[in-house]
Amino acid sequence: MTTPILAASRRTRRTPFSPRVEAHGVKGYTVYNHMLLATVFNTVEEDYRHLKSRVQVWDVGCERQVEVSGPDAARLIQLMTPRNMDRVVIGQCAYAPLVDETGAMINDPVVLKLAEDRFWISIADSDVVLWAKGLAYGMGLSVEIFEPAVWPLAIQGPLADDLTARVFGEEVRAIRFFRFAELEFHGHSFVVARSGWSKQGGFEVYVDDAEIGLALYDALFAGGEDLDVRPGCPNLIERIEGGLFSYGNDMTIENNPFECGLDKFCNLDAGIEFIGREALQQLQAQGGAQRVIRGVTFEGDNCPACVEAWPVTSGGQHAGHLTSAAHSPDFGTNIGFAMIERFAWEPGTEVTVETPL
Repeated sequence: MTTPILAASRRTRRTPFSPRVEAHGVKGYTVYNHMLLATVFNTVEEDYRHLKSRVQVWDVGCERQVEVSGPDAARLIQLMTPRNMDRVVIGQCAYAPLVDETGAMINDPVVLKLAEDRFWISIADSDVVLWAKGLAYGMGLSVEIFEPAVWPLAIQGPLADDLTARVFGEEVRAIRFFRFAELEFHGHSFVVARSGWSKQGGFEVYVDDAEIGLALYDALFAGGEDLDVRPGCPNLIERIEGGLFSYGNDMTIENNPFECGLDKFCNLDAGIEFIGREALQQLQAQGGAQRVIRGVTFEGDNCPACVEAWPVTSGGQHAGHLTSAAHSPDFGTNIGFAMIERFAWEPGTEVTVETPL
């Protein structure tokens, strides 16, 4: 069987760091928010081992920002999510599922509150800017909505604090989880957040100047030689081990927040106004989720790529479908996420995963 080739074009947008990623020998790409995202440098397992022990620099410029600013910015942000955004303070990163009028998941971004009237929605893989513009226009809100020229650069791994401190100064160590500070590099102020799409710890730098951003990229590698810094990217094995769901893989617009285990971010009794409130209240009154995402383990020394959902059964009955899978060297088994029906979702329930031959 031949290996498919990703044909890059102007529709698969590059980032300012793409030339550096290619010089480092990237071996695979995917498309995320119409942009290139690296998937592997050495092998997925080698990259995984290194991520869990050292430090990596990730080009995640595909993690697009949707800026919402203006007098009605806070109102629009609240209209888009069932999370109570009144509690979010300037300098905070807030995980906030976005839903439509039926309560269906549109995206699961992190919202950065830059000012009382200015926000960045750091999105997963869907066109949130179009949804935001439609709501603002239809409701006559006084806001500006656009994708700013911002390309996040992630520093992830157990040694991320050490590397980031060498470039931005020791004050980075004081940044709390899901908080950000504005720190200088080469006289330019960058938003630096303690966040990232791994469980190994680290930071995301919101690069808003491409030229200085390249200097920052190079400084991270120059400053981390003794730390064995390497290029990296979100790692399939590590993210499943860490319980990190992927929008588009593990949840889509076919799901609601209850099915995705996001109940705690749905403040239905807080008196807040958001699109889809009545739909979610009705779902809650009907007993909430009838299926949920669960972690699944299944036997095997290796695991094929899960490019289509795999059937899951329990006691001979259809029990759901597997959405992401990998072989975990540290767990010594195959692991994955599955959308599981209520009758089989209790921990410890035995299920059968029907993998392709």
